[in-house]
Amino acid sequence: MALTIERRMAGDVVVLDLKGRATIGSEAERLNETLRRELNSGTRKLLANLTELIQVDSSGLATLVRSFVSMGCTGGAMRLVVPPGRVREVFEVTQLSRAITCFADEVSALASFK
Repeated sequence: MALTIERRMAGDVVVLDLKGRATIGSEAERLNETLRRELNSGTRKLLANLTELIQVDSSGLATLVRSFVSMGCTGGAMRLVVPPGRVREVFEVTQLSRAITCFADEVSALASFK
């Protein structure tokens, strides 16, 4: 299943809904391009919703980490919605859930921006 990314607004927060796989190749490149475009356009509050992401590999993780760091360096904030399941397990095994601000649901993630 190819990666699809849908952009929407929740107040002043840009929400990117990721569906499918964020794996090496065109999917990770598409994710990188989308996140870079948001950063370059001045987005300062970004929520990546991984609820419907079924797989992520090291390329997808690297893209998310790079964007998280870049957003912080420019005075912005990035949060992730990573509900329980396979993708959450990857974040826990790699200990990225300790380094990147992750939430189990969108409501909690959005509330954290205030």
